[in-house]
Amino acid sequence: MEANKFDEEAFFGAVATCRARAILIGRRALVALGIPVGTLDYDFWVHIDDAALFNRPIEAMGFVASRTPDEARQTGRYVLEGGERIDVLVARSMPMVTGGRLSFDEVWERRQLLAYTPGVTVAIPQLDDLISTKRFAARAKDLADVELLLALKAKQS
Repeated sequence: MEANKFDEEAFFGAVATCRARAILIGRRALVALGIPVGTLDYDFWVHIDDAALFNRPIEAMGFVASRTPDEARQTGRYVLEGGERIDVLVARSMPMVTGGRLSFDEVWERRQLLAYTPGVTVAIPQLDDLISTKRFAARAKDLADVELLLALKAKQS
């Protein structure tokens, strides 16, 4: 039996053209910025009204959603699986362990687009917002990622 080969360029192209407000977060966003960290999945924050738009082209690639968009809006999260794992956050805002909340709409407004290939872009949070997304939880790897992002920010200043 041959393993499915995941086409990351086609995946990011599908996300970029599906018209869903979707932002790559997590360690893949750090990788997109050139920070060499390892990760086994993709993490997206999708506007609460756009889960169906986001899912459509990804399900066409063979992925299966763990919840319907309506169920996802109730729980705030779901997973798309199909050779790779895509964790999807659907919430208007998220609390940070350091206090306060981060609003999807504000992050979307400030997002940056990175070129993946000449014809494909990936939306990620601007640096301060990406740091804030790493403060949704108090996991050790997230705190280490914050330090890497702060070092990148200092280098860019």
